[in-house]
Amino acid sequence: MGNEFQKQVRALSKTLLSFLILVLFLFGGLYYWANYTPQPDIVEIPLEETTDDYDKVENGVHVATGFIDDTGMQATIQNCTACHSAKLVTQNRMSREGWKAAIEWMQETQNLWDLGANEELILTYLSKNYAPTDKGRRQNLENIEWYELK
Repeated sequence: MGNEFQKQVRALSKTLLSFLILVLFLFGGLYYWANYTPQPDIVEIPLEETTDDYDKVENGVHVATGFIDDTGMQATIQNCTACHSAKLVTQNRMSREGWKAAIEWMQETQNLWDLGANEELILTYLSKNYAPTDKGRRQNLENIEWYELK
């Protein structure tokens, strides 16, 4: 009975030793990978390349944001794109009251700061350039010769 117990202890010792070696090997590999593996180079874009085209306007549209070039565009860019993409603005169409309600909602729930004198300028810009349109997703089909499918 004592001999059987010694065999079990040896078997358990070998298993624990194997497990310990495996754990040490894994941690050693992770340590090596984290500290000695070459990391990808970070490509830095020189400031001159980013600022030259930032104010560029083509065909009446601010290239960097997609905003329509008009009075109040810069104030709108500075205050709106600090928190979200310009596309969130340009994809929406609202009346002046709708834009005002959106700004108030952002101030109440999203921590938008007080726009001060810029609020009137931004509301005028948005209500002029991003107002609702009467046109739907597509125009009605008119003057079409319809035929019956057979």
